[in-house]
Amino acid sequence: MPELPEVETVRRGLNQLTLNQEITGGDVLLDRSIAYPFSVGEFVDGIEKNAIATWHRRGKYLLATLSPPSPSSPSSSIGWLGVHLRMTGQLLWLHRDEPLHKHTRVRLFFGEHQELRFVDQRTFGKIWWVPPGVAVESIMTGLATLAADPFSPEFTVEYLALKLQNRRRPIKTALLDQSVVAGLGNIYADEALFKSGILPETLCIDLQLKQIERLRTAIIQVLETSIEAGGTTFSNFLSVKGVNGNYGGVAWVYNRAGEPCRVCDTPIMRIRLAGRSSHFCPQCQTVRGVRS
Repeated sequence: MPELPEVETVRRGLNQLTLNQEITGGDVLLDRSIAYPFSVGEFVDGIEKNAIATWHRRGKYLLATLSPPSPSSPSSSIGWLGVHLRMTGQLLWLHRDEPLHKHTRVRLFFGEHQELRFVDQRTFGKIWWVPPGVAVESIMTGLATLAADPFSPEFTVEYLALKLQNRRRPIKTALLDQSVVAGLGNIYADEALFKSGILPETLCIDLQLKQIERLRTAIIQVLETSIEAGGTTFSNFLSVKGVNGNYGGVAWVYNRAGEPCRVCDTPIMRIRLAGRSSHFCPQCQTVRGVRS
């Protein structure tokens, strides 16, 4: 599943390529890809003859502000366009003559024969049009429970400590909870725990403030490094231009079970926690201490 760095990579690409161009139409090839409104026709009518003013990211959600294509241009509606890529979703900026991938679900048409194409093999991804005057969180309800973004001023040591205090659950499981940290997933939770020297099974309640401080710093550093690399591609992720992410080649522990640790040469171990794979170095990560 695309995580924060992958979604941020897509957001930046969309802001480079799609802004201030009129949406001339759309074609929905799989009705259930549209989460709202429930009428596909209403969805197309809602976004048509508008332009994208800017793309935002909230956790793993993409959210575009819609506006008239020009100040003097009439618009049928404004509102918001929301996207969640889920497990296998891709947003690709393509020429309209490009052959359709068999998993193409939604097409948004722009001028000069360009289109924004939503491709989704597993069909879990969703797209919303939120009408003007309607609270986004009332339609895209997952936004209402999101925690602070790791790059926001709210994501302080004190904030993270408060989110983790008194929780008798493994720290790895807690980090995957979007009400604890927005945008973090399996890949970067493993990476941040390695960087902070904490074993994934460590209970939140057992973490000391110094460890939480190291963890917060590691989360931000790992995410920044991955964004610079264009995210991670292990299976489906592509940028808007169809380019793979490169972070996987420099990952510290994720997907490296049995390979030597990049710090101490100890073989990386893999366990399962709450049904998810967790990768760690048994030498560099400890329960009580932190790696110096």
